[in-house]
Amino acid sequence: MTIQQILKQYWNHEVFRPMQEEIIQSVLLGHDTLALLPTGGGKSICFQVPALAKEGICIVVSPLIALIKDQVEGLKAKSIEAISIVSGMSKREIDIALDNCVYGDVKFLYLSPERLLSELVQERIKYMKVNLIAVDEAHCISQWGYDFRPPYLHIADLRDLHPDVPVLALTATATAEVRVDIQDKLRFKNARVFQKSFERKNISYVVLHDENKLKKLLDIPNGVKGTGIVYVRSRKETVEIAKFYNDNGIRADYYHAGLPMPERSARQENWVNNRTRIIVATNAFGMGIDKADVRFVIHKDMPESLEAYYQEAGRAGRDEYKAYGILLYTEADRQKELRKMEFNFPSVDEIKKVYHSLANYYQLAYDAGEGVSFDLDIAAFCSKYNLDPVKTLNALKFLEQDEYLSFNESVFLPSRFMFRVFNEQLYNFQIQNAGWDPFIKTLLRSYGGAFENYVRLREFDIARRTNMSTQQVIDALKQLQEVGILNYLPQTDHPQVTYLKARQKENTLYINKQLIEQRKETYRRKIEAVFAYALHRRCRSQMLLAYFDEDNAPKCGICDICLEEKRQVNAAEIGDVITNEIVELLSIGPLDIGGLVTSIKSGVEKERMETIRLLLDAGKLKSDGEVYYL
Repeated sequence: MTIQQILKQYWNHEVFRPMQEEIIQSVLLGHDTLALLPTGGGKSICFQVPALAKEGICIVVSPLIALIKDQVEGLKAKSIEAISIVSGMSKREIDIALDNCVYGDVKFLYLSPERLLSELVQERIKYMKVNLIAVDEAHCISQWGYDFRPPYLHIADLRDLHPDVPVLALTATATAEVRVDIQDKLRFKNARVFQKSFERKNISYVVLHDENKLKKLLDIPNGVKGTGIVYVRSRKETVEIAKFYNDNGIRADYYHAGLPMPERSARQENWVNNRTRIIVATNAFGMGIDKADVRFVIHKDMPESLEAYYQEAGRAGRDEYKAYGILLYTEADRQKELRKMEFNFPSVDEIKKVYHSLANYYQLAYDAGEGVSFDLDIAAFCSKYNLDPVKTLNALKFLEQDEYLSFNESVFLPSRFMFRVFNEQLYNFQIQNAGWDPFIKTLLRSYGGAFENYVRLREFDIARRTNMSTQQVIDALKQLQEVGILNYLPQTDHPQVTYLKARQKENTLYINKQLIEQRKETYRRKIEAVFAYALHRRCRSQMLLAYFDEDNAPKCGICDICLEEKRQVNAAEIGDVITNEIVELLSIGPLDIGGLVTSIKSGVEKERMETIRLLLDAGKLKSDGEVYYL
């Protein structure tokens, strides 16, 4: 099929969005390609379509576990074979998934970046017929980016395994420095770069300087129709602000990574379908959500970078109609951000303490644990070892950067099972254990393919079909696992730690202090850019575009700075018009103040009174206290 036919058959679109076709053609011609498309620009189409047009499998690297799951489910719904390998999966599960990629008809293999460190994964990829390597959120590979992730540096290792396969790197935000770094780190050759302007002509960027943020949070939805997102920096605030909106008659809900996955999905769906007007969220919300009619995005607190702000504010107005990106800012925010730096960058000793405390928490012996994943209850862990939660989370990030472990703040994996015996053995078991026969038959009828692969399982569905309770189904599956009939992996929805290396001894645990200082300086520069954006009296759109190296952009005409300039110009012009009217009126004869003000046709009363006062002060208008004359 042609790429147009693929687009029509699988996505039911007649034409590509701007730049998609050019990017796809570049990939099909074998060029390494960097694509910079704004939030909502349709990045996934750029690798999914060419991968379907060629024989073989596309490897997609992405750090966003929730987005990986959404895309895999979306492809499967289109009858396209796709598999993901992320944290929390068992070794056997990974082994089977990789076998299917080598010997089966899988078209897409989605990997989280830390999985590329595994020798098992790299060895299997060597035997796959790879047609494309797609790197999503490619800015993560750059130390100058706002979200640097060291496992991304190992993506280049795939090039050694498949040197002739093109690489497509995709991101929504990257400065010139980061764009060069992406191409360098991914060893681009025959490179093509496609960049759509970062300008969003329909978004009015606004910064409101007001100590009473709660009042502004109410004023905005009362003045702007439609749905919106309010971003805050803590889970606690999501609950409090959502309650504040509901108490004031505005239907709102909250969202953060700590909620169970079914609850998150329900809240997201209610908002997407306009049953909830405002979603109050941490930055865990928004990636991959296809809602075009968001009319406003409010940042109650400062974002950590202009890249993050641009992406999050850019979730407004994807339908190209007027929308608002609003930042609430006070001087106290600046002081709070500067104080936070101490917690964002723990000392080497603090990082080491977290590492060894974590291993003790899991009762992990030295030189053990490589490749193993554990659930992590941050509150319980910090309480047990008397650690600060914020510093602990940041220590985990630096341990991730030094490639000792990977940490995902929330990973949802549904329940899965796979038969450990062959058909004939299972049949014999059913004959010898008649009491199990109805339950096993229900499993066989409900889920195909469980002899070859792990398949997703919904305990509630099995309970309904067998007239058992959900807990009875869980207990039954565990019993069948104990007797060796099947493997059962219950669902999980917890933050997870995966050890990339076996537990290190004190003298072999090296923490890169220089990298910490470098990251701290990068963080400082990025937060200073946010301060400048909030405080400078320059067109907001121009400032954002200049940050992304679009230096000669025109004024947007719709941000708060541009509108204020227009008001000032209009005020001067209306003053001239009112002055001419006053001269005409008083040339006929004197008038008292009431008669003069009501006879003027232009402006509002305040503008008329202001012009009269200015003319009196300048001596161009006279009064005896009762009437006015020239």
